[in-house]
Amino acid sequence: MKPAVILFVAAPLFAAALSEQKQSALNAAAKSEVEVRFDQSYAGNDNPKQMVDLYLPKNRGAEKPLPVVALIHGGGWVNGDRIGYASQAIQIARTGNYAAVAVGYRLTAESQWPSQVHDCKAAIRWIRAHAKEHKLDADKIAVWGSSAAGHLSSLLGTSGDIGELEGDLGPNRHFSSRVQCVVNLCGPEDFSQALMFDKENMPVWKDDAVSRLFGGTAQDKSSLAAAASPITYVSGDDPPFITFHGTKDQRVAFLHAELIHACLQKAGVTSLLVPITDGGHGSVSHPEVKTRGLQFVDKILRGMDGVIETTPLRAADEPVKRQ
Repeated sequence: MKPAVILFVAAPLFAAALSEQKQSALNAAAKSEVEVRFDQSYAGNDNPKQMVDLYLPKNRGAEKPLPVVALIHGGGWVNGDRIGYASQAIQIARTGNYAAVAVGYRLTAESQWPSQVHDCKAAIRWIRAHAKEHKLDADKIAVWGSSAAGHLSSLLGTSGDIGELEGDLGPNRHFSSRVQCVVNLCGPEDFSQALMFDKENMPVWKDDAVSRLFGGTAQDKSSLAAAASPITYVSGDDPPFITFHGTKDQRVAFLHAELIHACLQKAGVTSLLVPITDGGHGSVSHPEVKTRGLQFVDKILRGMDGVIETTPLRAADEPVKRQ
């Protein structure tokens, strides 16, 4: 009986905390002249994880439809919520140059792979389906995510032409799930490689987050792991990427950034890699990452002039962050 009581109490507490975060986001958005539309369902149901939050500037920089930055939350595919991106979504929308969409997706306690990518693709299709209603540019969508969401963002970038990853969620299946650029922060890219290595540089295959995603280790579920790896689908028509990754990341090894960067370049796809020297997994919170990431999005989606710096960043003191 004890676990049942814990679960019963935890659910209202979580709901209350989420409601408080939403109210805080609404207050911040109002001060920034940003309109927020929470809980837009992309799957045609009332599952709170299968929804997006839309952030629209009240003062648009131009009359033409707005490009969109879709923000996917991290959390090892096992935790996290799209409300965690509220602050960045407001910052992006307040410029007047973009709409921002915070994307939710089912976590592994509810549904294992490939539910996560099916959800994210359905969310991109929702953006296109509602583009005219919200005056969005359906041909200019960037996707941005860190860690587990870096993986999902990268996969959206490389698998735009892969039908078996589309899923059949929601009422908008006739719309495309392609994106036009990817901002990848320390995402896993190739599950044939371990995400972590021990002090002797030996691969660590017992990885709880990966095992929960696949229902077993990446070695035991090798076919599933290959199908979930962004590098599996790299082709010459993929959108431009920028990748930020700490060189001393012990949660997702820097090797993964090098792999996706090399594969994209070999295919002739624009790919920029910004190492964060001596940075761990939380080093992607460096303020320059947001600055360069948005400059990259400006260049690709808005045609802004300028060179995006790829000089390595020096890791600042970083918070402990989960994948």
